[in-house]
Amino acid sequence: MPRAMWSGAISFGLVNVPIKMFTAARSQDVRFNQLHAKDMSRIKVKKFCAAEDIEVEGDEIVRGYPIGGDQYVVVTDEEMEALAPRVTSGIEIEEFVDLSEIDPVYSENSYYLVPEKNGVKPYALLFDAMSKANKIALGRVVLRQKQYLVAIRPAGRALSMSTLYYPDEVVSQDELEGLPTGEVEASERELAMAQQLIDALSNEFEPEKYHDEYREQLLALIEQKAQGAEVVELPERPAAASKVTDLMAALEASIAAAKKAKSA
Repeated sequence: MPRAMWSGAISFGLVNVPIKMFTAARSQDVRFNQLHAKDMSRIKVKKFCAAEDIEVEGDEIVRGYPIGGDQYVVVTDEEMEALAPRVTSGIEIEEFVDLSEIDPVYSENSYYLVPEKNGVKPYALLFDAMSKANKIALGRVVLRQKQYLVAIRPAGRALSMSTLYYPDEVVSQDELEGLPTGEVEASERELAMAQQLIDALSNEFEPEKYHDEYREQLLALIEQKAQGAEVVELPERPAAASKVTDLMAALEASIAAAKKAKSA
């Protein structure tokens, strides 16, 4: 069972909702340790000064911000602490907006908010009110000495909170080269075929049918080797689909393949 990573309260107006916060998703990447091939001992990273060719202890290290060339501005721990946001034990809701107004590109990390025992009723009230209004809440919270902009929304039976990137952290599309312009237009027939392909590939979202095949095969390989098995043959990679340069031919072939897969 997951453990709460933070506890506090959601505040909107004069209403407080005591909550606990849980991580909503966690990476399942397979992680390796670096070993010395000669004796299988762990590799350790040492902090090293290239100028003096010596190992540096932690109390000799300062924080420097590069300002060009080999120049740095040094900022002390005391200066950082003086500027740190005021630590609060709450998520302060500032406004409610439509979900459609927030581009998913702004989302960073996701969490579940669960009510404390004395917060079940106001939690349910906020959940139901937001669900009926089809709104999400925008607010701020301080986690690990950093202030985050967050979005809270009903998700299933829980309130979900996502930390959001600030606007200056999101790459502007004006910076991207090669985006199509209004001069590039598809024909009506091409558009109809593309819509037909989308219809043929449309389904209900079933997340359980998606899985990380590479991770599963890697873990199976590790298990085999851990059991002392000699791996004599690795699974072959599927052949890459042949490229079709004619757009209409590609659409027609894709529609036929999608219909065949769906009927199967």
